[in-house]
Amino acid sequence: MESQVKETTRQYLFRVIFGTDTPAGKRFDLFLIYSIFLSVGVVMLESIEHIASRFPAAMYGLEWFFTILFTIEYGLRVYCAPNRLRYITSFYGIIDLLAILPSYLSLFIGNINYLIVIRLLRVLRIFRVLKLMRYLEEANILMRAIGASHRKILVFFATVLVLATVFGALMFVVEGPQNGFTSIPTSIYWTIVTITTVGYGDITPHTTLGKIIASFAMLTGYSIIAVPTGILTAELNQELMRDRRQISCQGCHAVGHERDAKHCKFCGETLAKKKPVAEA
Repeated sequence: MESQVKETTRQYLFRVIFGTDTPAGKRFDLFLIYSIFLSVGVVMLESIEHIASRFPAAMYGLEWFFTILFTIEYGLRVYCAPNRLRYITSFYGIIDLLAILPSYLSLFIGNINYLIVIRLLRVLRIFRVLKLMRYLEEANILMRAIGASHRKILVFFATVLVLATVFGALMFVVEGPQNGFTSIPTSIYWTIVTITTVGYGDITPHTTLGKIIASFAMLTGYSIIAVPTGILTAELNQELMRDRRQISCQGCHAVGHERDAKHCKFCGETLAKKKPVAEA
């Protein structure tokens, strides 16, 4: 009987924490969203020196309030997740852990650079804002599209790296150290800055041949800069179509409805709500 009660409690927590189709689940999500915004706001205020020095106790108290709050949330997610190991090692599980880890690590780090290290660890609490992605279905679709296109994008970046190495080696030979191209890695850095159209201007070609090579690098940059956008857009369109096909009408069995649609656009039948899906 006791195990049955525990199982029932775990199922209820799963429905509230991982699902959004119940009033309790929606309230839980809204509470966490507001908490995330407030905790990130505290991190930003703490980075302002005169505020941190004027209200040190308040900043410290708020830091640990949100740390304990997100620790409880993380513990509940681990407890009620169907596959706990899968949740812990998932993207959101790692983000949840990073949101609370810096404060606890600050208790055990003690060396000469103690204050500097603690400040760096506190900045990592900004990872809490990534927890908001859990509540944005569009963000989940984007993540799936990035995952589906990661091999193509990796091939693209490998190609860009090869081109940057070729242009960098040429610029090192043509311009030389006297014109700022002190090494091939430095020349590759200049090429990447040029191809991406950033153009810091810290290193510039001086010779005629160097300027010609730089012109080709610029034209190459304009030619290839849209490639990853096209790859991601194609995968995103496929993911959106796949997402719409999952919403079918129980009456006429038509597909292609928007995620927020409540009625079938063909027969007017009420669309069934999706059951919550675990992140683990």
